[in-house]
Amino acid sequence: MQQLPLDGVKVVDLTNVLAGPYCSYQLMLFGAEVVKVELPGTGDLARRLGPDPELNRRHLGASFLAQNAGKKSVELDLKSQAGRDSFESMINGADVVLENFRAGVMDRLGYGWERVRELNPGLVYCAISGFGQSGPMSGAPAYDQIIQGLSGMMSVTGTPETAPLRVGFPICDTIGGLMAAFAISAALAGRQRSGRGCFLDLSMLEASISAMGWTVSNYLISGVEPEPMGDQNATAAPSGTFQTADGPLNIAANQQAQFETLCRIAGRPDLLTDPRFADREARKAHRQALNEQLNQALRAKTALEWEDLLSREGVPAARVLTVPQALALDQLRHRGFLTEVPFAGSGERQVTVTGNGVVVDGVALRPRGAPPRLGEHNDEFEVAS
Repeated sequence: MQQLPLDGVKVVDLTNVLAGPYCSYQLMLFGAEVVKVELPGTGDLARRLGPDPELNRRHLGASFLAQNAGKKSVELDLKSQAGRDSFESMINGADVVLENFRAGVMDRLGYGWERVRELNPGLVYCAISGFGQSGPMSGAPAYDQIIQGLSGMMSVTGTPETAPLRVGFPICDTIGGLMAAFAISAALAGRQRSGRGCFLDLSMLEASISAMGWTVSNYLISGVEPEPMGDQNATAAPSGTFQTADGPLNIAANQQAQFETLCRIAGRPDLLTDPRFADREARKAHRQALNEQLNQALRAKTALEWEDLLSREGVPAARVLTVPQALALDQLRHRGFLTEVPFAGSGERQVTVTGNGVVVDGVALRPRGAPPRLGEHNDEFEVAS
């Protein structure tokens, strides 16, 4: 079996639904052993979330299956003495504890950072929450939708007529999970030198605002308040979605040479001598007029034809696909991005899950096992089912 960067790292994962499980899924893909600590009888809420009621009834909802392959599951009640004893035993042998309760919950259960550090001084403890462990909002509940709104993300999504709009997937949960996985990996690297663990306090709100990049920095640095621009990119023109003979096409001709190539391939070299489109700032100021001219030319061919023509000449361009179309791309198949794993260890069927886009020494990262049944590994960790 391939040696992976986090082989030998043991993670005790108390998280639910998405941000935390997405984090521990990344750690698992890199080789960590992840043990989900779940409430007896019910487990992770994601076990009952998804479009298939039968899977939800079996505590194997699609939302759970997507983020938990390759992990182990034990049932523990931290309010019982037996559960506490088992949990402390697990902590003693762990490298990482991961939780996404509201601020203060683990302290009330008796397992906040100070107590956990006493049990295992080398432990990396990561707490994911909506707003962080301190501050006036720290105790407030937060789901992805709430963070999308508070971060300003929804205010710049859509058009001036339709905004604010929610991004079409739980992006703040995903960003929080990725940032947590990065922070944990950095902390483990630091521990190699110092021998000490640390407490990681991750705010989904702050991580999401950080990930908004230029949308935020343009305001902080230049005082330019961002506005919703639909499918257009505020930083350049032509850069957005255009219409072809059979559907939408994204083009990002952000550089002058790319714009010149686009005009030549589209059969509109006359646009290069139009003073309205002479340089980046002029094109941004006359974006609508430029888009109208390009849309007329682009209707002469299909989106795929333009994608091939433009990409070959160094102009970033690609079709706008549905999720099923994206998952069917030959590029993903070539890279080994999708993996079939046994259905909850039963062998009755396979389920398809994603990787994370990382290839290590020529091999795509894949889960090493099925998503676990609730309490499937109780015996391995000597806890009562």
